[in-house]
Amino acid sequence: MVRIWVTFDGCLFAPSGRSGAGEVVPGPTAVGPELLQSALIEVAREYGTSVAAVYLLRPDEPVLQLAVLGGVPWEMSMPWARVALKSPSPVSDAVRERRLVWVSGQEELARRYPRLALVVPYRFTLAAYPIATGTEVWGGLVLHWPASHPPRPSPREREEIAGACHRLGLLLRKAADDGHPVRPAAEPVMLPPLRRRLAGPAEAQAAVDFAERLPGGSCSLDVHGRITFLNTEAAELLGVGIPDVLGAKPWEALRWLGADPIAEDSYRAAVLSRETVSFIALRPPDRWLSFRLMPDASGISVRIAPTHSAHAHAPTSPSTGSDPPAAPAAGRAANLYHLMHLAATLTEAVGVRDVVDQVADQVLPAFGAAALALMTPEDGRLRITGYRGYTAELMERFDAAPLTSDTPAVNTLTTGVPAFFATFAELRRAYPPAVLQDAMGAWAFLPLITSGRPVGSLVLAYEQPHRFTPEERAVLTSTAGLIAQALDRARLYDTKHQLAHNLQAALLPHTLPRVAGLDVAARYLPATRGMDVGGDFYDLIRLGPTTAAAAIGDVQGHNVNAAALMGQVRTAVHATAGAAPDEVLTRTNRLVTDLDPDLFTSCLYVHLDLARRTACLASAGHPPPLLRHADGRTEPLLLPPGLLLGIDAGADYESTEIPLPPGSVLVLYTDGLVEAPGIDIEDAVDDLARALARSAPSGPHAMDAVADSLVRHARRSAPRGDDIALLLVHPTDTASSPT
Repeated sequence: MVRIWVTFDGCLFAPSGRSGAGEVVPGPTAVGPELLQSALIEVAREYGTSVAAVYLLRPDEPVLQLAVLGGVPWEMSMPWARVALKSPSPVSDAVRERRLVWVSGQEELARRYPRLALVVPYRFTLAAYPIATGTEVWGGLVLHWPASHPPRPSPREREEIAGACHRLGLLLRKAADDGHPVRPAAEPVMLPPLRRRLAGPAEAQAAVDFAERLPGGSCSLDVHGRITFLNTEAAELLGVGIPDVLGAKPWEALRWLGADPIAEDSYRAAVLSRETVSFIALRPPDRWLSFRLMPDASGISVRIAPTHSAHAHAPTSPSTGSDPPAAPAAGRAANLYHLMHLAATLTEAVGVRDVVDQVADQVLPAFGAAALALMTPEDGRLRITGYRGYTAELMERFDAAPLTSDTPAVNTLTTGVPAFFATFAELRRAYPPAVLQDAMGAWAFLPLITSGRPVGSLVLAYEQPHRFTPEERAVLTSTAGLIAQALDRARLYDTKHQLAHNLQAALLPHTLPRVAGLDVAARYLPATRGMDVGGDFYDLIRLGPTTAAAAIGDVQGHNVNAAALMGQVRTAVHATAGAAPDEVLTRTNRLVTDLDPDLFTSCLYVHLDLARRTACLASAGHPPPLLRHADGRTEPLLLPPGLLLGIDAGADYESTEIPLPPGSVLVLYTDGLVEAPGIDIEDAVDDLARALARSAPSGPHAMDAVADSLVRHARRSAPRGDDIALLLVHPTDTASSPT
């Protein structure tokens, strides 16, 4: 992004009202997400939320990971366990833009977040807010309220949410300062359900007696949908023994109830909306039953009664088979939601890495698989493109198998026919040379075919023997078709992206020239994965024994055109280097305007005179450079801004000369180093200046250490969505001489 720079003259959570607003009370010694558990319980209790969740930024990738969750079962939240920071979602938008995201009702959800609305078509109000302390962003808080909540937050509610997130941020910062930063685990810490009160043994029996006296059937489900209580009449209506279904989910324990996703869908609606939900189901052969679900924070009470219906819904026939027995499968509704989420997510996947991550995040939990590998043909071999749940060593053994080899993965690719093996014995009968190497118990080999062309194979592996029902095979095959289309698009994108990166890399300097009397360092970091290349550039030009020039710039946009224009601008600056800085920018501006690229460019050019120990600078709408004096005092240099290159061929630029004695550090950078949503740009520059002031350049690699510290500061302070170019110039006491 190009910005015109204009200068002007001129531990535990303690809720407000209890232990003092914003106070952090010493807590337990936990250093994982458990550290936030008590704080989130208090938030849910104080604000009357039905769902509360904390997402934390992963240190190694631009992803928000679900760390603490309460109010809904973990299985229901699996599709959103990992949220890419760049993806459109309430929590990623809140963290990226440093603001409150408030969504009220299904219509607003569908308008702003259609993918989420497709998978969660229920009534509820949602809020998301960044967890931050100053410029440091740790993650985000997500809160759900029942559908009855007012459609807009009150001013007090906004303040309370912001205060809660600030206090969560203080906990996270303190843990990091103590050397124990909180990191999200593979599965979130689950909060216990909030109950109005607890019952004693005698009272529990009295409650059972009460339920037995009520007319009709009574049943209780916990927040995970498991049956925790069933009265006698309910058992008779369902045709089950009470001990046989306790601890099971109704749609899994009763085949006729699980044949239609309406039961699980109604449970999900009750959990998320906290509204009473009703549905009717047919108990074979001809008995219709009505179910009325009444939820609260501790679970769901269900009333069951006989009813009549004119609609005949034929139940699905039970599956047949003997060895191995079918494991309890996830409900049909759960599979449908996972697949809808996968389909919607894959439409936004950019590169192959995105496709692999989304497939692993969605398919593994949807089908209960433990591992997967995605393979694509390349130069007559089947290459491992991505995997999850397997070790790198194992994948190396299977990588680059010839397409002439007799293996299930190769045969699935070449024939286009999926293969399912419920046990290793079945696999061994089909492929006698096979050796069990992955310690798994069952496998599904799925061809990835789009437009009649095979583009790869997908292998799903299960820890235990697993009999694939006809319905499951059909769903897996359909899923493979979705993945194939996304993979084909992603490979085309990656090819274009790599060509653009190669162009950009060819246009940037591979090494900086050695200039006696100068210690320099440069860094270039592309934006987050999935974005196109940009037009950031930097250069150091040796002009004579005691003179040199430094330049840095940023072409608007993230595409091949931006990279190409960057090369032209850098060449123009190089060709005119040695003239006065204002003249260099004037000539370059005329060239860029004549090219008429429909893109604008910011640029900062510096003429370095090492003999006179001065620097002369001119700016074309570029961020102000930073100057660190030898005594550590640091300041932004507020130069006359000048117009961006490419706007007006007759634009004039102004040079400014400053002293640059030995020991000082001049920092040139593009706005990707300082710009972040929700942070005032001048404040961000001042914050970067303070980080530079804290550095202590010394030793043979001083500038490299300073450059690394500034990049770390930028990454830690806020998520970045733009390329970063950085060039440090440090005059030394070394006498200048020709080299």
